[in-house]
Amino acid sequence: MSDISRFSFPTTILFGNGAVNEVPICLKELESEKPLIITDKALTGTAGYRRLIAAMKDAGISFAVFTDVHPNPLDTDVEAASNVYKTERCDGVIGLGGGSPLDTAKALAVLVSNGGALSDYDVQNGGGGNIKEELPPIIAIPTTAGTGSEVGKCAVITSSVQKRKYMICHSSLLPLRAILDPELTISLPAHLTAATGMDALTHCIESLTAPIFHPMCDAIALKGIEFVAGNLETAVKEPENLEARGKMLLAASMGAVAFQKDLGAAHSLSHALSAVYGFQHGLGNAICLPPVMEFNRDAAREQYALIPPYFGVNTIGMDTGEAADMAIQQVRELNTRIGIPSSLKTAGIVNDRFDEVESKAFSDPCHLTNARPCTEKDLRLLLQKAWEGE
Repeated sequence: MSDISRFSFPTTILFGNGAVNEVPICLKELESEKPLIITDKALTGTAGYRRLIAAMKDAGISFAVFTDVHPNPLDTDVEAASNVYKTERCDGVIGLGGGSPLDTAKALAVLVSNGGALSDYDVQNGGGGNIKEELPPIIAIPTTAGTGSEVGKCAVITSSVQKRKYMICHSSLLPLRAILDPELTISLPAHLTAATGMDALTHCIESLTAPIFHPMCDAIALKGIEFVAGNLETAVKEPENLEARGKMLLAASMGAVAFQKDLGAAHSLSHALSAVYGFQHGLGNAICLPPVMEFNRDAAREQYALIPPYFGVNTIGMDTGEAADMAIQQVRELNTRIGIPSSLKTAGIVNDRFDEVESKAFSDPCHLTNARPCTEKDLRLLLQKAWEGE
């Protein structure tokens, strides 16, 4: 994986060890002379951050830095970054980190070019139609292999007033360059490697089973599942294995491309858990995915039956129901092997605010494309199963 590959889908992706050193070339291609780098405080102490800064300085490129990004980014984070962008007279955005800095970078590009309040662009209220002005160029550099935000057209933001997550979605939010450098993910702790990797798997599985016709996304989702099944455990247990790290970065990007189809109930539950408890999004998906798969089993059995061979299971002689059950079992066992808690309860969630989680999950649009239609009562039952570990 020492060679740098470049391809588009439609974001131009630079993949390979040392790809971060190509950022100055990308900035020149995009005619950005002073970008704002958006990251979080923890990342400023990492080798990946230092390598990015060194590449910028060696190329003589001016830049500004914003680091006040929450783990689940707030609208106030975006507003504060916007003030820095304007004060420093920036003309481009670089997001470095996990989904939070990348989503903040994308939302910032909307706000500085189109003005108004960030909530004006909430997709549930038709906000995509309010994005009319050209955005500054966005470069996305993930340091986790999970959200796939580097190739996605949406940003997920938490309202500081309403305490709920909402999405800003528009084709112009697609970063113009994505830098997938496996070396930048080596320092990610095992528990975050596990959680973000399961986020990528959830994207692939929920998009595969979303009841929308898009065979290209289906094929990409299956390849993403193959990469996660074959590499996530290795990435967790052998953090310096660059082959596994690289395959997980690709799986994360594939998941985000695939969920152009949309997602499902696991994401509605995880979004609500993040909004109410501040719970890590990938971990929420990891714990909620098995009960949601059980709920969807009959509706999605044909798609689930495709999954077990990627985990090394021979399904010859099985009917689709048996193969679907095996898929659910393999996801549960992967969770166990990589150290994912067996339940929300085990992960420290107290069920004192589940009415609020239920309401927010039902207002989240992801469950509308769940493989099996689900009511608010169904979401509450799934939440309870995830809490108990059933």
